[in-house]
Amino acid sequence: MLQHVWERTSQARYLTDLVIATDDERIRAVAQGFRARVIMTRADHASGTDRVAEAASASTAQIVVNVQGDEPMIDPAAIDAAILGLLDDDAGEVPMGTIKKRIERATDIQDPNVVKVVTDAQGNALYFSRSPIPFTRDGAEQPIHFKHIGLYVYRRDFLLSYPDLPVGPLERAERLEQLRALENGHKIRVVETEYESLGVDTPEDWRQVAELFEKPMVNR
Repeated sequence: MLQHVWERTSQARYLTDLVIATDDERIRAVAQGFRARVIMTRADHASGTDRVAEAASASTAQIVVNVQGDEPMIDPAAIDAAILGLLDDDAGEVPMGTIKKRIERATDIQDPNVVKVVTDAQGNALYFSRSPIPFTRDGAEQPIHFKHIGLYVYRRDFLLSYPDLPVGPLERAERLEQLRALENGHKIRVVETEYESLGVDTPEDWRQVAELFEKPMVNR
């Protein structure tokens, strides 16, 4: 699975370097088996963002992308879209970016495992929640709901300072680390894509993804 993530991520046009950050020797061994570059990090990080911050501290890259290792179907175009969301911010006022996908299954709106996001007119996040947002009052026009896809892009200075930001009550309640940025007054640019996240959290998830890989390339 990790190799699939690596190979698909390497197809993104706007990435100039690619490394795997881990604290697990087993993951390092697998990654080195397909000649990926690996950075070993501390084992006590509270979140993936903290781990990426440690890895980025050894780099001079000004834009850093965090791709989850459990997304074997990651779309390179979605990575590029998230990167462009920050590059298009000429003023440099937005330190962090991510992506969203329009929700097509009504059951996803109520599912707490599907994180929802709402944005302002400039495409910046207003809030992320496991609850249905926006809430629809009786008789109101049905809004469009968007799911958040956990792919992040950071400006280097902001990423390195992220582990020192205080954890607020919203992050603790929702258990969503991206809320730390919002609670501390930082903007997050959210770009809409057509990428349908297929994260692998269980053996059943992997079986479903494996079936997709077995289909002809035209169907992917």
